[in-house]
Amino acid sequence: MQARTELGQGYEECRRVDLQKDRRAAFAVNAAAVAVMAALIAFANFLIRPLTGFFSADADGTLFEWLAKPLALIFGLIAYLILHELTHAAAMKLLGAHKVRFGFTGLYAFAGAEHDYFDKAAYITTALAPLALWGIVFTIAMILAPVDWFWVLYFLQIANISGAIGDVYVSFVTARMPSDVLVRDTGVDMTFFTVRGE
Repeated sequence: MQARTELGQGYEECRRVDLQKDRRAAFAVNAAAVAVMAALIAFANFLIRPLTGFFSADADGTLFEWLAKPLALIFGLIAYLILHELTHAAAMKLLGAHKVRFGFTGLYAFAGAEHDYFDKAAYITTALAPLALWGIVFTIAMILAPVDWFWVLYFLQIANISGAIGDVYVSFVTARMPSDVLVRDTGVDMTFFTVRGE
């Protein structure tokens, strides 16, 4: 389960996923992300803790106390966005990528290794690494943190899960490919290669 720098004999492109150009797929991924987000908010609001808890503070609380949770969430989301891509990059490097490139398209941030090819297991691992790692971190944080901070941490968990829908999608595409598939991820698009005739 290591990245390689060459395709090898007989490989040819069999599919490309580019959510910037494929509007139908991009719409489906974004719609799924919004649906997951709404479902997670409704689940927690009705079964765990009302959403009003995010906005609550003592009646005589200071302005800082009223703004503490919204500000913490904003900075937390910015930090998470960076950490999400760093986690992709770390997984790529651990699995043998030679050079990882970062960027921002205007719609989303990305990490890619355009000169490396990952086998099926390695690519699914790199794609799902942030979802798995930060899912565990945020779950532990929600358990340990004061109950008043539940929604701040839960919103970060929602961002982790709904923001990874694209990663889940490309993992699903990869899982359905032949066992010999190799994937090149530039960060903007993913190209799949298999041995000719497979």
